[in-house]
Amino acid sequence: MLYTSTRDKSIKVSSSEAIAHGISAEGGLFVPESIPQITMDDIVRLSKLDYIGRAKEILSLYLTDFTAEEIDACVRGAYEEGFSSEKVAPLHTLTKGTEILELWKGPTCAFKDMALQLLPHLLTVASSKSTPDKEIVILVATSGDTGKAALEGFKDVKNTRILVFYPNDGVSPMQKLQMTTQEGSNVGVCAIEGNFDDAQSGVKKIFTDKAVAAKLEEKGMMFSSANSINWGRLVPQIVYYVSAYCDMLEKGAINAGDEINVVVPTGNFGNILAAYYAKEMGVPVKKLICASNANNVLTDFLKTGNYNRVRDFYTTISPSMDILISSNLERLLFLLSDMDDALVREWMGSLSKDGSYRVNDEVFAKLTTLFDAGCCDDEGTKACIAKTFSENAYLCDTHTAVAVSVYDDYKAVTGDETPTVIASTANPFKFGKAVLDAVRPGMSDGMDEFDMVLGLKVETGEDCPPQLANLKGKTPRFTGCCKKEDMEQVVFDMLK
Repeated sequence: MLYTSTRDKSIKVSSSEAIAHGISAEGGLFVPESIPQITMDDIVRLSKLDYIGRAKEILSLYLTDFTAEEIDACVRGAYEEGFSSEKVAPLHTLTKGTEILELWKGPTCAFKDMALQLLPHLLTVASSKSTPDKEIVILVATSGDTGKAALEGFKDVKNTRILVFYPNDGVSPMQKLQMTTQEGSNVGVCAIEGNFDDAQSGVKKIFTDKAVAAKLEEKGMMFSSANSINWGRLVPQIVYYVSAYCDMLEKGAINAGDEINVVVPTGNFGNILAAYYAKEMGVPVKKLICASNANNVLTDFLKTGNYNRVRDFYTTISPSMDILISSNLERLLFLLSDMDDALVREWMGSLSKDGSYRVNDEVFAKLTTLFDAGCCDDEGTKACIAKTFSENAYLCDTHTAVAVSVYDDYKAVTGDETPTVIASTANPFKFGKAVLDAVRPGMSDGMDEFDMVLGLKVETGEDCPPQLANLKGKTPRFTGCCKKEDMEQVVFDMLK
């Protein structure tokens, strides 16, 4: 299995090289040259395995230059400890025919743990194969959850440093506290004045700056990424969609071969792209339903074929989706255009220069066949949290509620009763104020973050995970904030 770049398909690299470098030198994203296939017999067999067994088999199809022993060590290192559910990514039945895929049972209480507990192990193996003499510098832009999950995953990993940038006013107080109190001798965190798109664009600019790369080379360092632009972040996410279908089989929610729908709240498109890969591998997915918050650039694109980031930006109660430049969409466009790198370069060039692009009719026809989409603003999100708790005794975070709301709208319009998996992306206690205000309007007034945690527990009977509750009283280590144009200098300063 070789990998090519979305912007230059003459490039051929191994999975180790793709993971170690994170992004292609010309700015394209690495993708496998072909998508491996699994049969329904394979899926039935996988359903008899635990999550670790399923992960090893799926990853081995993509990481063909890793030995079986290396994949086993990576997967066990990621998932044997640190998750509060033996199933790692369990299903919760919301209503008959609707399953919630709980992806937040890991150490930072967010779905990013599913990939970022594994990526450090993959990167360690990959760099030993492709860049054995280099210290890896992980550069991360985060809209909230990636930062903490990456920091926790790479904390004190040998021959690795990790530097995280986040929008100063664009994450929840709990997310900020998780990042700024991070322990570890090889970690650095800095806020920026701006939004996530500013942080992401700044990181990509640093990544592809030849002068910066040369300066790191002099010091025996090289950049890599823990964002989902890195294939090593995306491939673990494919596993949990295959596993969800297996679990639906096991619990009798479907029969082998039955189609399912998958609903994903997403801003950067990586989480739903992983579901697309699972579908293309052979998982019977009928419709991929993309759920957006008020920053509904993806909803508009999937309904019109026109991507336009030149619009108002909203800071919402679902901050991990406050994104207007969805970087992983580039991978989908490359695949749907039959790997036409010239077209992708044209579209991405237009996005950079003019802030928009329009796909051709052929690609748009494929999009409308594969995807549906909807959006939900903050008021709708709070209403969905309250309704879901009242009617189903299930407490959603602010991102999952966007997905539930969009799915309810989809069913009302289409009448589609296909069994459905909704990706649940974070523990509700990470967004205490918004969730508490949803279930008891006005109760959070005058409360600090941990008063709200206690209030939410009293109101709902749910327990705050200890890794969040134990942040109370911790003093932040990282208090810096920079302008977006100063990010490169901050990187040099943090690397000394």
